Amino acid sequence: MTTAAATKTETNVVGVRFQKLGKLYHFKVREPEEIDPGDHVILNTKRGRQLGQVIAYVRPEDVHNVKGIKYVSRKATPRDLVMKQVWEAKELDALVTCREKASQQGIKDAKFVKAEYSFDGSWLTFLYTTENKKLNVSSLQNTLSQAFNTKVEMRSIGPRDVAKIMGGFGACGAPRCCSTFLTEFSPISIRMAKEQGISLSPQEITGMCGRLRCCLVYEYEQYVAAKKSLPKVNKRVGTPYGEGRVRDVRVLRESIIVDVEGERYEVFRHELEPLDELEALQKKAEQGCAKHEGGECDCGAGK
Repeated sequence: MTTAAATKTETNVVGVRFQKLGKLYHFKVREPEEIDPGDHVILNTKRGRQLGQVIAYVRPEDVHNVKGIKYVSRKATPRDLVMKQVWEAKELDALVTCREKASQQGIKDAKFVKAEYSFDGSWLTFLYTTENKKLNVSSLQNTLSQAFNTKVEMRSIGPRDVAKIMGGFGACGAPRCCSTFLTEFSPISIRMAKEQGISLSPQEITGMCGRLRCCLVYEYEQYVAAKKSLPKVNKRVGTPYGEGRVRDVRVLRESIIVDVEGERYEVFRHELEPLDELEALQKKAEQGCAKHEGGECDCGAGK
């Protein structure tokens, strides 16, 4: 979801995040002059009252279904922020308890990765991952509701979300993108790796989460755009070294490796002549215009 920053005088719609690297949700503000980007606010959501942070004011045309957007309840107070810290400090103990109760109930094919309290402790969410789509955790949910005396939600998440929560380092040796700056996961396909000439071995294209690496999408559009101006492998081309065939394409360098009479050269895009295309155009011109008898007309074909 893309949004454009706007000023208070242009709109009363704000983008709010509930987590540092979470998705952006839209709400309306009744008194824009009282709330600035960076402020924390209290919002009524499907999961009860939540505390979020205003990221920016957003133009209404950049928001889908403005009429259905809820209003910000109020600006958060210092007490609200302190309460959030207090309940966050209890999340690790809650997670340990959840794992113990799950073990007692014989739940072995689920991994519980995080517990999240709402800012006032009125709602407790447990995030877990499992490959068993038929897993029923309703009994565990009831047990935890009684143990913590609060409303409990059990939410299943995917492998990428687990990696985002766990953090750590990626295969490149740097901190994982998902836990440092990615706010949403983009669709990724094998085709993206093929277009960039990356080996399709699982070790090369699979992230620590077991899914295709998020970084495969970063340069994909640049590769696709650059390839349109370069000939494909095995194409005949004219070069400063003579006529040859393309053996390799170096997209980011905007060059190709050409075989000219057994010798290989790197030739840049501006030095190339696409011989196959030029010959095809020449043959078409020699055929004349098919719309007129004798091939003569004012279109210029055959001249």
